[in-house]
Amino acid sequence: MNRPGSGGGGAPRRRSRRLVGGLRVRLVIAFVVVALISAVTATALAYRDARTAVLQRAQNTAVNDFRERVGTVAAQFDIPPDQQSLSRFAAKVSEGVGGNIVVARYRGLTGVSDTLAETEDRITTGLRDTVRSGNGARFQRVMWRGEPYLAVGTPVMYADGDRRASGLEVFMIADLRAERDDTAALLDSVRAGIVPVVLLAAVLALLAARTVLRPVRKLGRATRELAAGDLGSRVAVTGHDELADLATTFNETADALQASDAELRAQEAKARRFVADVSHELRTPLAAMTMVATVLEEDADQLPPDAARAARTVGAETARLSRLVDDLMEISRFDAKAVRLNAAETGLADTVRASLALRGWTDRVRTHLDEDLRAVVDRRRIDVIVANLVGNALRHGAPPVTVTLGTAREPDGEWVTLEVADHGPGLPSAAREQVFDRFYKADTARTRGACDDDGGQGSGLGTAIALENARLHGGTIDVADGPRGGAVFTLRLPLRRTGEETE
Repeated sequence: MNRPGSGGGGAPRRRSRRLVGGLRVRLVIAFVVVALISAVTATALAYRDARTAVLQRAQNTAVNDFRERVGTVAAQFDIPPDQQSLSRFAAKVSEGVGGNIVVARYRGLTGVSDTLAETEDRITTGLRDTVRSGNGARFQRVMWRGEPYLAVGTPVMYADGDRRASGLEVFMIADLRAERDDTAALLDSVRAGIVPVVLLAAVLALLAARTVLRPVRKLGRATRELAAGDLGSRVAVTGHDELADLATTFNETADALQASDAELRAQEAKARRFVADVSHELRTPLAAMTMVATVLEEDADQLPPDAARAARTVGAETARLSRLVDDLMEISRFDAKAVRLNAAETGLADTVRASLALRGWTDRVRTHLDEDLRAVVDRRRIDVIVANLVGNALRHGAPPVTVTLGTAREPDGEWVTLEVADHGPGLPSAAREQVFDRFYKADTARTRGACDDDGGQGSGLGTAIALENARLHGGTIDVADGPRGGAVFTLRLPLRRTGEETE
């Protein structure tokens, strides 16, 4: 059993887990991830389409302008050319295509509009072969020294209607760096727009989470209040969505629980009143029966053997019934919260010795008592606890029975400890869990016709009453197996002295 005052530190950890993995965080993360994926996907698609459109427009313009300019200049060009005329041809074509580099080839001759430009690596062998074998303009995008270029080539045909190749091939190298910079600037603009999109998504997620989680928090608060015993806790139902249905279900459940609790409380109160009334009504006839039984027991020696045995049995059972009625009255007072401590500073060693002497157990019990131990307790209730624990040990255990009184200092304060140990068979684990239940008897086969000479109650209420008296003092009673067999019942009470604040 746990002693009073023990606590746990799980609440901060639970709050930490809620902050780290709460529904609000998951909603915000989900919103931001979806927004980020959407923005990145849209950016990639926009960049791809924009880049394709820009390059397509640039290459179409360059190819068309180049083809028209070649046709115009070639109409006034004489074939076969010499080196000088071929260079002039290349220069004239270059003037009409924005100053791009133009290369004109005729058999073994080559004319370049810019004699300082490197053209071999930018006009590939594949493009030359395609132009040589075809009859129209061909183009190819190439990378040269990390920069993009568009290479365009076309053969020059004779103008006699037969579309025969003249052997003159013209190539143009157009710079695509401006188009690359335009698409890169577009990509930077779109990429810069991702950050505000993500921030906006986070803000929207927080607003959405707040809207969704507000009724959830209210429901959680009402549930905690209900679990704490506030059966009147309810949740305001707003809207017509799933959360409203959940709130309605919670309120209906709380109504049913409150009705059941009220009914159970009424039945419990009736049961307590019934037990108290019955016990009270039994007292008068029991008093008369006790007097008659006392007279019969005193004259038993003058009666025949059978009548004497019957008189003694009646006396024992009447005494047992009287004790049972007293116990029932005591239990009913505990249930009705009508029990109060009459506490005063008391010498506990004297109290224990007096309890043993009153019942004639002094010679049957070994004691190890701290003679100087004094505490603020209700002496009568300590006597009840000692009588029940020692009586159980004498009745169900085996000698020697030992009572040890002392103190124990623990992190939560100083405690009075009273151990009652026997050397009997002990208690099985199932019995240890139920030994403080009302009307529980570990030895169910015990006969009730014999008279106990140890003063034990025999009603199954003794340990329950002892535990209630311990709790009334702010303490408890534990049970365990002894180191050398038997059972050990340990009473623990907070050590209080005169002048100290009581709980």
